[in-house]
Amino acid sequence: MPGFIVEALSSKHDRASFSCGIEVLDRYFKTQATQDQRRRLANCYVLMDEDKNKVAGFYTLSAGSVLLSDLPEDLAKRLPRYRSVPVVRLGRFAVDQTYQGQKLGASILWDAVERASKSELMANALVVDAKDDKAQNFYLHFGFIEFGSLPRRLLFLPGKV
Repeated sequence: MPGFIVEALSSKHDRASFSCGIEVLDRYFKTQATQDQRRRLANCYVLMDEDKNKVAGFYTLSAGSVLLSDLPEDLAKRLPRYRSVPVVRLGRFAVDQTYQGQKLGASILWDAVERASKSELMANALVVDAKDDKAQNFYLHFGFIEFGSLPRRLLFLPGKV
């Protein structure tokens, strides 16, 4: 992505001008993301347009767990018989309206997958709860699979990239 860089959210990033068109995500990014980082609840990463010094998108990663019984059988049988297993959770994900339709979402997603697979956390997968059918189809397009009992819960196995 020439002209773009992904980096950890910090005070140097202008959050006020960000708008993805989804109020709950805009509000989270503008008011909650830095608090979640300080409280060690989630790490937020931003895709910066270096030419305009503007946040083009963001996502959050946090530690999580899923029930072993919810995992696909081929994965579950390779794991210890613990009740739950550690995962990295892709919590929030958004692209500013100015940049939508430019395939930046794919670049942001692959950065998240790469960070999750290189994380020092011992996790078996990247998990996301898609907010709607459009988001679910986006993740399915990139190799995520449905699993578990919750609707729109999706799993990505970084080892299968």
